[in-house]
Amino acid sequence: MIDYQKYDKIDEIKLWEEYKRTKDEKIREYFVRKYAPLVKYVAGRIAIGMPNNADFEDLVSDGLVGLLDAIEKYEPERGIKFKTYAVTRIRGAIVDGLRERDWIPRSIRQKAKEIEGFMLELEKKLGRAAEDEEIAEAMGISPEEYQKIMRNISGTSILSLHEIWHIGTDDDEVPMIETLESPESLKPDVIVEKEEIKKIIMEALENLPEKEKEVIVLYYYEGLTLKEIGEVLNVTESRVSQLHTKAITSLRAKLSKLKYSLGK
Repeated sequence: MIDYQKYDKIDEIKLWEEYKRTKDEKIREYFVRKYAPLVKYVAGRIAIGMPNNADFEDLVSDGLVGLLDAIEKYEPERGIKFKTYAVTRIRGAIVDGLRERDWIPRSIRQKAKEIEGFMLELEKKLGRAAEDEEIAEAMGISPEEYQKIMRNISGTSILSLHEIWHIGTDDDEVPMIETLESPESLKPDVIVEKEEIKKIIMEALENLPEKEKEVIVLYYYEGLTLKEIGEVLNVTESRVSQLHTKAITSLRAKLSKLKYSLGK
C-alpha cells in the first residue's frame, strides 16, 4: 500500500526529479491519484452542450490516457506547472478519442464547413465579422433556420483551440491554444510556425464581435462554465452556447487556411 502522506510532504519538484530519474511506480501512482480530478474536470467542460451519444465515461477514459501521457512526457526543468501541462494533454486525448469514434454525423460536419466558408467570404467582403442575419441571408435561409443549424453544430466546437497540430521538421505536437503563450522551443522552424499560428489566432480574436471575444476569453482562459459566463454577460446559457459556437466556427475557418498553408 502506498503511503500518500509521505509523498505529500516532499517538495513536488524534487518528487518529479526523482520520478524522472527512477521511474518509481509508486511515485507514478501518487501523481495519477493526485491529478485524477483534473480528468473529470476537463471531461465535464468538454461534455457541456454535447449530444447524448457522447458518453461521459468514454471522455473520462480517454482523459486518463492523456494524464498518463502527461506524466511520462512532463519536463519539470522547463518551469511549466504540471497542472497546466496536464490539462492540455488530457483535453487533447479526449478530443482524439472523439475523433476516432466519429461521433459527429457527416452531414453536420459538412454544414459546419459550409458556414465557415460563408463566414470567410462575408468577412472579406464586409471587412468585419458577419452578423447572424447576414450569414443566413448569404446562405439563402431564414435566421431561424440558421440558429437551428448553429445549435446542431455546437458539439463540433470542442475540436477547436485545443486541437493538436504537428509542425516543424521533427513533427512537434503543438496545441493551438498554447501558441497564444508561445512556449519556449529550441528549434527555429518550430518557433517561426508557432509565431505564425499565434499571429493568426490573435488577429482572428481581435476581429470577433465583443461578446464573442468575451465568451472565448472567459471560457478558455478564465475557466468559467457557460452558465457562469451567462451570469457575467447577463444573457442566457443558451445564448452563450450560440456565441461560443459562432466564435469557434469563425476562428476555425481562419485557422484551417493557416493549417493548409503549413502543408498539413
